[in-house]
Amino acid sequence: MIGMDAFVDASAVAQPAPDAHVGDARDRESHRADRAVRVWRLDDGGCQTLVLAATGDRLPQCVYWGAPLPPGEDLTTLHKAHAPDVTGGMLDANPDLSLSPEAGRSFPGQPGLILCAIDGTPLVPTFSYADAGKDDGALTLTCRDDGSGLTLTFRFTADVQTQIITARTTLDACDPVHLHWLAAPVLPAPQQADEMIDVSGRWCGEFQLNRTPWTPGMRHRENRTGRTGHEHFPGLLIPCRGATNTQGEVFGFHYGWSGGHRMIAEELPDGRRQIQWGHAAWSETKPATRFESATLYITCSQTGLNGCAVAFQRHVRDRIVTWPTPARPRPVHYNCWEAVYFDHSLPVLKDIADRVADLGAERFVLDDGWFRERDDDTCLRGDWQVDIRKYPDGLQPLIDHVHRCGMHFGLWVEPEMITPNSALYRAHPDWTLGPADQTLGRHQKVLNLARPEVRNFIHDRLAAILAGHRIDCVKWDHNRVLPMPDAAQTRGFYTLVDRLRAAFPMVEIETCASGGGRIDFGVMRRAQRVWLSDSNDALERLRIQHDAALFLPMAVTGSHVGPGRSHTSGRVLDMSFRAWVAAQRHMGFEMDPRELDAREAAILRAVTAWWKANRDWMTGADILRLDSADPAVLAEQQMARDGDRFVVFAGKGGTSGQIAPRPLRLTALDPGAMYRITLLNRADLPALSRGTPVLKKGPLEVSGTWLMHHGLVLPWGFPETMWVLEGERR
Repeated sequence: MIGMDAFVDASAVAQPAPDAHVGDARDRESHRADRAVRVWRLDDGGCQTLVLAATGDRLPQCVYWGAPLPPGEDLTTLHKAHAPDVTGGMLDANPDLSLSPEAGRSFPGQPGLILCAIDGTPLVPTFSYADAGKDDGALTLTCRDDGSGLTLTFRFTADVQTQIITARTTLDACDPVHLHWLAAPVLPAPQQADEMIDVSGRWCGEFQLNRTPWTPGMRHRENRTGRTGHEHFPGLLIPCRGATNTQGEVFGFHYGWSGGHRMIAEELPDGRRQIQWGHAAWSETKPATRFESATLYITCSQTGLNGCAVAFQRHVRDRIVTWPTPARPRPVHYNCWEAVYFDHSLPVLKDIADRVADLGAERFVLDDGWFRERDDDTCLRGDWQVDIRKYPDGLQPLIDHVHRCGMHFGLWVEPEMITPNSALYRAHPDWTLGPADQTLGRHQKVLNLARPEVRNFIHDRLAAILAGHRIDCVKWDHNRVLPMPDAAQTRGFYTLVDRLRAAFPMVEIETCASGGGRIDFGVMRRAQRVWLSDSNDALERLRIQHDAALFLPMAVTGSHVGPGRSHTSGRVLDMSFRAWVAAQRHMGFEMDPRELDAREAAILRAVTAWWKANRDWMTGADILRLDSADPAVLAEQQMARDGDRFVVFAGKGGTSGQIAPRPLRLTALDPGAMYRITLLNRADLPALSRGTPVLKKGPLEVSGTWLMHHGLVLPWGFPETMWVLEGERR
């Protein structure tokens, strides 16, 4: 539940004019209005406080964001104390770093709003406070510029369970205007930070963390691919000096939008810092009288990066995702892509289904290649009719067999794409987005989802498939970038998926875009799983999902046991490592089970059984990244919400600089409690591990203090191996 008393309004606290003021009655009234202070406070239940304030009728600004303030804090005093000094080379007063910094008030940095009239004349509005209100625990602040007929509305909501504050900006205009840039509510960045962490990536290499020092000027990142993108996941973390995974103050941001977006982190000449998020510039291609930013999700942590990560994980799992059957355990997932690719044969697929069901799979997903004349990625796309050459009796015989194996059935689609050699393109070439001579991507173009007739066509084709078959899951792919960013395309995608979900509420959706190219909190309102990367290389996955856990929970993050030799990297990895890496998240398989030897099958069957036995509590657990003293080790602690149990995954990606393993400190434990620690996979001990660490012999019982301050002494292991340890509070 969102706290109904999540904010305190101490608005319109007027300060009396000085006795020495001389002037007529109008001057005195104007002076009082200028000196009036309006303040608002949002609390999330104990982790952070956000204080907004405005002088007179100016736009509100954030004057405090950080650790929880005492209930009786004088917010008007905070507003006064927030104001910086003025010296030479400056204006006589600092223009406010408001929720939408205004060029019309001489703000020296990036403004929060850039627009022009219908005839192209630039508009430079200056807004005045108009109203504040509370609705279902949300704070709404309204400001107007009557001269230009513009209204800005800011809406904030604090969630007292997840410790996430959501914020959104809306612009209304009396007459249509062209929008260049509209920022979600603009917030200051901490002065105590030396660097910022944003997220880049590529195909098969998503969620790469970049640490950029703060310097005067602007860090401007803009994704113009039209989808969330591998290149710039819309997230930002700002650690204050000394912060690590487990300690220190960190500020977190996520812009929940599945289209092109822009991030600005700017340090002004006076030293102040601002963070702006919004749609990519000029992605609103038509004039309108109403524009909205996407939702900006923010949080402040006093427990390092993990505090932000836990807030984001919980909010996605508990507030954003809608589960068709919440009580149903997350099923072990099988995808046939890397087993057969386009070479679909009903007897082969039935044989594979038998084998993966025996290994523990509970869902079978038929990937690309099932529809008409689809033999490679140059072939038809857009018609979405079953290929009778491969499936002479349709999909039903395979679906029936999958169900007899005790598994649910899922189907891959890519409905936003079209190939120029398809019947649909020949009939409707005008249905595509962008110029006719555009560069193709994977031999295809993109359908224009802003057009209702296009959405209707896709809806009807997919609805016919879903209505005619027992399909549990749809893998929704998006394998090329857009020819340009277009906000209407993203809204059209949302409308289409929302309509299908309303018609088929029990069908889960897995979002995929060449792997992790469309992952954000906007699409997660419509999906229950993300395909994090097309890489099934467990070593690559170890790093990708470790960093993605800064924003994503286990319950939605798909991770598959791939082939012995990875199809994307050529690396050969042992089954034990591959299986345990997949068991860190929503577990699945994606390989040809006919290639497994008896040892590999036994390991996979055992790890899958362990995952099934623990998935109920792990689904709701917090993923805590550990501060490893050995750079070769990526370690995490998945902690039950009640703190009574946890599992530690310590993956060794490379060769350590020292001979013996360094102790691994745990986190978030009860210092005075005793914990029983068990090394789960002792069978993986190599012959070169010749010492006698107690964990090699059996369980260890130690205090939370020892585990957090000394740390576990792990056995020696080869690179590309994983130690798995279970912990239980005694």
